[in-house]
Amino acid sequence: MKQRSKELGLVRSGEVRVNTAGCLNRCELGPVIVVYPDETWYTYVDKEDIDEIIEEHLIKGNKVERLLIDAQI
Repeated sequence: MKQRSKELGLVRSGEVRVNTAGCLNRCELGPVIVVYPDETWYTYVDKEDIDEIIEEHLIKGNKVERLLIDAQI
């Protein structure tokens, strides 16, 4: 995700910052991506899912409904 965001110029423009974190207390949900400031939580399986999150959410502003997870504590 970090590499693709750099390739698209999202990091350089200051629009996106990609950080690695631990399990965020949601380890049972598998790998997750959290988009702030709107606190949207996604799961993903492969590179195509990550590319879809970047394209749809980060670039176009649309949530990727099929990858959303409920991460309420």
